[in-house]
Amino acid sequence: MTSLNFMFEFFRAGSSILGMNARNLTYVRPHNLSGAKKLADDKILSKRILKKNSVPVPRLIAKVSSISTLEKFDWTTLPESFVLKPNQGLGGAGIVIVYAKKKGRNDAWIKSSGSILTVKDIKEHVRNILDGAFSLSNSPDIAFFEERLKLSSELKPYAYRGIPDIRIVIYNKVPVMAMLRLPTKESDGKANLQQGGIGVGIDMATGTTTTAVQGKSKIVEYIPGSRMLLRGIKIPHWDEMLHLAVKAQIASGLGFLGADIALDRDRGPVFLELNARPGLSIQVANTAGLKKRLERVEGLDIKTVERGVTVGKNLFGGEIEQELEETSGKKVIGSIEKITLHGKNTKKIEVEAKVDTGADSTSIDEKLACELGFEETLNAFKKINLADYGEISEKNADIKTKINDDYSGKIPDLENVTIAWSSSGVTIRPVIKLTFEMDKKTIKTKVNIVDRTNLKYPMIIGKKNLHKFLVDVSK
Repeated sequence: MTSLNFMFEFFRAGSSILGMNARNLTYVRPHNLSGAKKLADDKILSKRILKKNSVPVPRLIAKVSSISTLEKFDWTTLPESFVLKPNQGLGGAGIVIVYAKKKGRNDAWIKSSGSILTVKDIKEHVRNILDGAFSLSNSPDIAFFEERLKLSSELKPYAYRGIPDIRIVIYNKVPVMAMLRLPTKESDGKANLQQGGIGVGIDMATGTTTTAVQGKSKIVEYIPGSRMLLRGIKIPHWDEMLHLAVKAQIASGLGFLGADIALDRDRGPVFLELNARPGLSIQVANTAGLKKRLERVEGLDIKTVERGVTVGKNLFGGEIEQELEETSGKKVIGSIEKITLHGKNTKKIEVEAKVDTGADSTSIDEKLACELGFEETLNAFKKINLADYGEISEKNADIKTKINDDYSGKIPDLENVTIAWSSSGVTIRPVIKLTFEMDKKTIKTKVNIVDRTNLKYPMIIGKKNLHKFLVDVSK
């Protein structure tokens, strides 16, 4: 669907779109009483209440409530990574994410952007927070430090440095709409749409992403600067997140709530924040208006958290996998797939392969390559004296060109060689042409041959060969 058609279809359903005034008059004021709104606006207090109600929250490291406290603060108590926040901040303003300690210095840290943050810089920022520079009504505020959550492996390929989060709108104990918010380079590693982050709509029944918007209205299909599709991502721990969101609404007393939840690498879902006035860009990300969804759950007698989650999934979930395949023309595959490889002399071998959206190219194990008939290629390649070409490094990247010039066309079936940089070092790998079948689709491509003896799968499928597919990591 083009951006133009997307927006046309969205605004054609204008009667269902919830505007800011309608949000405030119809839902925020009647259903979010003064005490509940004050709780939501006080991040430290709200997290204390949530924790008491068995909702996991980030660990509080320290808080600074006055200039005198700031002057006495022991900066050595801060860990290597942390997040600094204003207690009554709005829209992500004033949040500073620190990733690591600056090597060789006890008074400096590194931000998500890579810039250096000194104690002097932090003190200045805390002063601004105390003065109310980021609070709702510019009233004096409190600064606090909390743990920086660790990026989960499932969402890592889609996030620029920061931690993605999931915004779920809850009304009458029913999850009615959700979106995945992704940090980008433009948003400085923060999952905030106002600052250039990406919002991706989520199917309520399956937890699978649908359409995406960057900023307030820019429709996007891929992660900026890549070919990684935003549609078709399966959110891990989806049911658990829905349950946490409803539990948070009950604990807070807010009738209309935007619940922000992150996925920590070690802890799983962690509740970030209560929002008594959730923004409305979630409608654009979902190509759907909130108004009709809210009206459908108005007055329902929802007695339990489980019931609320079930109602939300049943009312606002669709046959997402079928819809994705029909609208995109692409098959939905899992992170592990059965592959049929076509070798030489019509030989076919079936293997399990790992689908890796973080890898650029497809690779097969040396032993598998031999079974497919490429033993002569591999043996001839191993006879090349790589020492003749100098040190294999990024500084000597033209080594690949020299080897290709010397051996392409001379070693049977060798297309070229490629250099691979990884945590285990730098290697030169032979590249061959290969045909394989995945989910009834035939793919003709070039693959690397590499030693995968100690790895679980003899083959990984890189993103160059995933253009015909959408990847659901939960499958």
